[in-house]
Amino acid sequence: MGHKRVTKMARRFRGYLPVVVDVETAGFNPERDALLEIAAVTLQIDHQGLWQPHETHFCHLIPFEGANLDQQALDFLGVDPYHPFRFAVKEASGLESIFKPIRKAIKVQGCSRAILVGHNPSFDLSFIAAACHRTGIKKMPFHRFSTFDTATLGGLAYRQTVLAKAVQAAGFEWNSSEAHSAIYDAERTADLFCRIVNLWDKPHLLGG
Repeated sequence: MGHKRVTKMARRFRGYLPVVVDVETAGFNPERDALLEIAAVTLQIDHQGLWQPHETHFCHLIPFEGANLDQQALDFLGVDPYHPFRFAVKEASGLESIFKPIRKAIKVQGCSRAILVGHNPSFDLSFIAAACHRTGIKKMPFHRFSTFDTATLGGLAYRQTVLAKAVQAAGFEWNSSEAHSAIYDAERTADLFCRIVNLWDKPHLLGG
């Protein structure tokens, strides 16, 4: 039998593959409120050893049968869950479209499991776990309870716990008009996470 390939990414976090995730929802209760959007950003390490975003995977979701839709939440997001141009899919198919490339990345990187990276990630993980339970998906690729929180990391590295402020403190632009879409928030969170990891691992390359 051949030896399992161990990559720099697998070595960095004890076999866990960081994947940056953001969800948008129609409320705060994962058991009751609709899950509307999921975005996941996979990461890579370049030839200098610097972490950077790799691929973004995204889907709009049709609210599950009987889901609560809090109008305040919908107004805040500017979303009509049943608008035909959302091209939304059912939860089961949407989750699998997100999980498939994550499972592939786990295998390619020689990791044991993905670990969810997010801004206050227990929220995102709770909605994904509830959707997996509803749809009968037994093997969620993410660790069931461990996460990396960019609110905590941003507070440590830049003294900023609000995503917009931490992203700007890290040297990136923030567009308020695009915020609160899963893709935009996930991609900016990925920028922030990679910058903080690089600041710790390769400070000389970042002027630190």
